Amino acid sequence: MPGINNSSRQEKLQNKLSHCTASFLHYLQYERRLSPHTLRSYSTDLQQFCSYLDSDYQLHSIEGINHLIVRSWVVSLIEAGLSARSVNRKITVLKTWYKHLLRQQLVSINPMLKVQAPKLSKRLTLFVEKGNMIRLLDHSDFGTDFNGIRNQLVIELFYATGIRLAELIGLRLKDVDLYSCSLKVMGKRQKQRIVPFSESLKKKIEGYLELRKSVKIRSVQDKNEDCFFVLDNGKKLYEKFVYRLINNYLSMVTTIEKKSPHVLRHTFATHMLDNGADINAIKELLGHASLSATQIYTHNSVEKLKAIHKQAHPRS
Repeated sequence: MPGINNSSRQEKLQNKLSHCTASFLHYLQYERRLSPHTLRSYSTDLQQFCSYLDSDYQLHSIEGINHLIVRSWVVSLIEAGLSARSVNRKITVLKTWYKHLLRQQLVSINPMLKVQAPKLSKRLTLFVEKGNMIRLLDHSDFGTDFNGIRNQLVIELFYATGIRLAELIGLRLKDVDLYSCSLKVMGKRQKQRIVPFSESLKKKIEGYLELRKSVKIRSVQDKNEDCFFVLDNGKKLYEKFVYRLINNYLSMVTTIEKKSPHVLRHTFATHMLDNGADINAIKELLGHASLSATQIYTHNSVEKLKAIHKQAHPRS
């Protein structure tokens, strides 16, 4: 009964892949301490790869996955119209996965050593022009009710501190120190950092906290009563709500392609650099592990200088 035998082997392989994936995600969560968003991305990428193996190859063991199979998956992603950046992310996930599998002695061969990532074209980070940010924050009508005051403060805090979406949602009341005008932020891999804010922002925070007292906080399992930002129904802010909020308000002042919380983080860093801030200081404020991650913002300044030179120099 060769058909049944092959089916049984395929099932064993899928069980083995599921075990390897679960072990890897557990390692990422509890040892590498990656964010929930990053864990979801890793999990999705691995599930897509395993589904590809199941549908396109009759493999009998995990050792049968060689570099040619991985390359064929990469080609299928490119042919499906996936960007080089997205393909590179998936390759990085597989490389990290195989390193973990080798350490756990779940495999003996690493096929990723023979897999090259597609070349990336240099892409400038998107940011909102200074004049547009001023127009949004100083001349827009947010309203004077709880929702309006909170929405404005969310945008102000992103722009004033450069914190990430997960960091803003995770802020607790005790993390906001009005006396020293600073935030205690829990960043990637559970790394804490202190981020300062201005006296003018302090007044807006005080105004928000006063209105927050009138909101009946929903005390549930995730302890909403300790959350700094809440909805008007007392629940904790969630990612999709903040994405919609930022997209709606940025659409009023800019036509850039992407309008997200991370664009405000880019805007914070770019404007700080343009105004003379030291790049190492920006690195610390953003919570980057290495300076190379921060140096992407220098490209914006260089491109701006090139544009000025081209416009102003007689022989350009």
